[in-house]
Amino acid sequence: GHRRKNWKVRKFVLREDPAYLHYYDPAGGEDPLGAIRLRGCVVTAVEDMPDSKKYDMDNNLFEVITADEIHYYLQAASSAERTEWIKAIQTVARMGK
Repeated sequence: GHRRKNWKVRKFVLREDPAYLHYYDPAGGEDPLGAIRLRGCVVTAVEDMPDSKKYDMDNNLFEVITADEIHYYLQAASSAERTEWIKAIQTVARMGK
């Protein structure tokens, strides 16, 4: 959703070796639509997003900033799930290859 002004549901797979977050079309397809390199990234919870009034969001947002300073905004299904994703991505960013 950070590049387009609409949100799409994606399936994410977190990999440690190499440290990437691959995303897929949830309707199917074996090949990823893209990947976020996690080595050296920063991930944080987002409490307020500019222009969020345009979207019907339940919050649970988090941001991944890559080492190349590319910002990705992601939304989890719940607050607990957001916390799990943040912890898992932080671990892979530190320890992944």
